Amino acid sequence: MRVVAGKYKGRHFDVPRSFKARPTTDFAKENLFNVLRSYIDFEDEAPQALDLFAGTGSITLELLSRGCSHVTAVELDPQHISFIRSFLRQLKAESDVTILRADVLRFLKKAPGTYDFIFADPPYALPELQQLPALIFREDGSILKEGGIFVLEHGKTQDFRQHPHFIGHRAYGSVNFSLFQ
Repeated sequence: MRVVAGKYKGRHFDVPRSFKARPTTDFAKENLFNVLRSYIDFEDEAPQALDLFAGTGSITLELLSRGCSHVTAVELDPQHISFIRSFLRQLKAESDVTILRADVLRFLKKAPGTYDFIFADPPYALPELQQLPALIFREDGSILKEGGIFVLEHGKTQDFRQHPHFIGHRAYGSVNFSLFQ
């Protein structure tokens, strides 16, 4: 796992082979963040971000590196949380991230705040994957701030073009991103 850009650019972290998580590829991350530059200025705006299904913490680290003021990472697996905490300690960035051990679907139903940027990388076979945009743009109030961006990573079989907040789709190899605003 490599940090693509920002203050931690080039830093490498070895993901244990025992991990069940699939980190977003460096190629896909780099291209996604190039697209996101037209929507959000990570450096000047210092957004608050939410990383759902944080897994290896690759996106959390990329967001911190690019200038997010704070990242909330939601992950259920204790081994993954331990790994994320270990690299945050190495970077002396523990105070910039809140790690919540929680089921993402339950968290979204009661999310306590709003965010400028939300990234979700669920297991592609997650039965509730199609429901994630509705959980972000809840009827009782969206957890995405006005003008914010929500990115959902998914497999090629999902299609979100009919969602009212859908603004675009990008595919990089087998990695697909749907963007919402």
